[in-house]
Amino acid sequence: MHSVSAADSGKRISLHGTWSSRMAFILAVTGSAVGLGNIWKFPYVAGENGGGAFVLVYLACVFLIGMPVMMSEILIGRRGRRNPVATMALLGEEEGHSRQWLWVGGMGVVAGILILSYYSVIAGWTLAYVVKSVGGAFSGADAETVGNIFGSFVGDWRLLAVCHTLFMALTVFVVARGVERGLEQAVRVMVPALLILLLVLLGYSVTSGSFRSGVEFMFTPDFSKLTWDSVLAAMGQAFFTLSIGMGAIMAYGAYLPEETSITGASAAVVTADTSIAILAGLVIFPLVFANGLNPADGPGLVFQTLPLALGQMPGGAFFSTLFFVLLSFAAWTSAIGLMEPAVAWLVERYQRSRAQAAMIVGTLIWALGFGTVLSFNLLADLTFYKGTLFDNVDHLTSNIMLPLGGVFIAVFAGWIMCRNSTADELGNTGTAYKVWHFLARYVAPIGILFVFLKAVGLLDWVAAAFG
Repeated sequence: MHSVSAADSGKRISLHGTWSSRMAFILAVTGSAVGLGNIWKFPYVAGENGGGAFVLVYLACVFLIGMPVMMSEILIGRRGRRNPVATMALLGEEEGHSRQWLWVGGMGVVAGILILSYYSVIAGWTLAYVVKSVGGAFSGADAETVGNIFGSFVGDWRLLAVCHTLFMALTVFVVARGVERGLEQAVRVMVPALLILLLVLLGYSVTSGSFRSGVEFMFTPDFSKLTWDSVLAAMGQAFFTLSIGMGAIMAYGAYLPEETSITGASAAVVTADTSIAILAGLVIFPLVFANGLNPADGPGLVFQTLPLALGQMPGGAFFSTLFFVLLSFAAWTSAIGLMEPAVAWLVERYQRSRAQAAMIVGTLIWALGFGTVLSFNLLADLTFYKGTLFDNVDHLTSNIMLPLGGVFIAVFAGWIMCRNSTADELGNTGTAYKVWHFLARYVAPIGILFVFLKAVGLLDWVAAAFG
């Protein structure tokens, strides 16, 4: 980033600088959005919820709800030019309402911390799999061998703890230095490289013998398998993969130059992010069926299916190593985005240095992560509500905190902020603005609330009470 001149046009100035260009912002947000959510989580959540019908609902959620909420979050961030908590308080007051909107920003910061607490553990798996790939652990391995490797790995809590610690240390190191051109340059290389490798894997998937089965599973909707829980999962997945509702996009929006089109940048990010999620599914599901695996295998799907497929390819050790290195970088850029809101808040609120703030936030997240580490081994039998500690934190953040955050963000941008403020940030009052305004005011909040209330059973309770 480069510093902003104090003479800039009377606009509020970010305390942390601005992105060096529109492309830097798009790549940074895409790097934050594209990560384990697309390649690790999307395929297994789609597999657990019936495939094609889930994918259709997911796409509808992305474009009708996710994109207007992303635009809302970016424009709020750029308008406030502060961390999410301070921005919501400042704008709430400026727009003639309450500073108590700061709780929306606070919820996003907390959601980011909770998500990173388990995200870091799963990202640590990618680091371990880089080492395993270099050692040729998957070369020529059959499904049972790969499954045993994964089972043995997640069963060793000490090894998971080491990987989690290493990944958090890497994340703290980068965040402590600031979101500067080093990150921009890394994202410029890693996001396209990840896309290229996925295309290479897609080529292999096409020749696997089960590509048609994978395509049919992803794009032939079976609505009999779709439940309201599936719809809620699709919406939560849309929020998770776009990184909205967790403060990261608002924080990055605070560093966005005034001349950058929020509509154009959001469309580019949403298109890239969604394309990679769909591409990941097209890579993974044919390989799942070709090797007789279950598409609903859960969080371990990408750590068993891809190593199995890569192990059968010529140069499998090389491609496997390259894939997990790139997946590690994708996870790394996402983790930086998740940490940034809390770090920015500490820096601004308590005048801490970035290094101090990163250490404090990183240590908290590291400690919370042990709940997820132990969920796969020592505490695997400790289940309640939605399952293990990991399952419950995942459900709380993806299916409750992110959707509620999305509702409040859409309501704030669509109803609390005046039309002049939002039109000033979006740069126009034409058709694009009118479509955003309608979606942010009505479709996004009503859609999110309806699905949320239906999934948690409150609508059925109300119907029964007043029926």
